[in-house]
Amino acid sequence: MACPINLHSSEYGRQTLALVALGGNLFSSTGSPAQTLCAALRALPGEGLKPVAVSRFWRSPAYPPGSGPDYVNAAAVVRTTLDPQGTLTALHGIEMRLGRTRDGGRWQARAIDLDLLAMGDAVLPHAATQDLWRALPPDRQRQVAPGELILPHPRMQDRAFVLAPLAEVAPSWRHPRTGQTVAQMLAALDRAALEGLTPLG
Repeated sequence: MACPINLHSSEYGRQTLALVALGGNLFSSTGSPAQTLCAALRALPGEGLKPVAVSRFWRSPAYPPGSGPDYVNAAAVVRTTLDPQGTLTALHGIEMRLGRTRDGGRWQARAIDLDLLAMGDAVLPHAATQDLWRALPPDRQRQVAPGELILPHPRMQDRAFVLAPLAEVAPSWRHPRTGQTVAQMLAALDRAALEGLTPLG
């Protein structure tokens, strides 16, 4: 299953390619999780984020197990003249309009989640901090969250529900710190990480 949206292929001045992950497992004012993802994708151009590639929709189990309905996930490659913080602000604005609230809870059921995964080969705020958060043990991930934008997203290499859709639209994107491509990161996941992950339609 995919979403019929207009994909922009023309250049619009100096633009950066950004990788965005989309997900949701609750109904919103626009409908089902799949319909909400479609609404988010259609809202991107109005925020200066022009989609050039969008994956199929995928179904994945909620994490932690039993914490809610299955998620619908997707990934998009967008072009933008915004800087990383401006891009994140634009994504948060779309989330808010679609009913997302940020009350401090982590890994809870939600109608929409838009994660900025990467902006070209940018490493933010700097290499040491990105490396620190990327290496954070799973038990610490549950307890702490960064107070600033970390790029690339420090958990992307661990998440099948991010990498499987992303491999459809940006398989050769290479992590600027590890040197691994998206396809290589996906192949490195163990079988358990892929359990229950299936394309829709």
